Amino acid sequence: MFRQTAIALTLTLLGSAQVHAINAKYAEQLERSGCTQVTEAQGCDIHKTKAENAKAGFGAAAPAADSGLNMSYAQKLERSGCTQVSELSGCDINKTQAENAAAGFGAAPAAASTSPYAGNWVATFPETGATVANIRIDDQDQVWVNDKQVSARKSDGALVFKEGMVTYTIQGDRRLKGEDGWVDNDAGTKGPIAAK
Repeated sequence: MFRQTAIALTLTLLGSAQVHAINAKYAEQLERSGCTQVTEAQGCDIHKTKAENAKAGFGAAAPAADSGLNMSYAQKLERSGCTQVSELSGCDINKTQAENAAAGFGAAPAAASTSPYAGNWVATFPETGATVANIRIDDQDQVWVNDKQVSARKSDGALVFKEGMVTYTIQGDRRLKGEDGWVDNDAGTKGPIAAK
């Protein structure tokens, strides 16, 4: 019984000894350099100062004299209009807010329309490129097909409208390519719609 207790006590002590794996000197180097164990593995040098590592892109932002090339992550998010979630979806923190808005992330620039459908569109035959219809959509999603106003409805992120036997669909998410199109239910033909 004494032997089992001694073995259990030894194993317990060995298991708890690993909790204090970082020694005091190493912890001081991390503090002085502005590095963490993770950033050190990524190239942060624990033998340099916080300022030197900041210039290399680790830790706090670089001084203003560097023209913002080494901005902190939070500053890049602010400048780009991205969030951590939208960055995972493709928003580029190294681009401006206007560039990301044009790519469909964040708020659109002030001069841009509030509707993703607004603008002039042309429906064409895929084989010949001949025009099927000229489409105009305003900021309130009112639609004109060949200068005739038609009613429109939103369905699953797309604006859908009909003129005669032809049904037109324009996607609201401009990142989706090749999904704007028309279908003539009478003739059984279909084709693309492109922005002018």
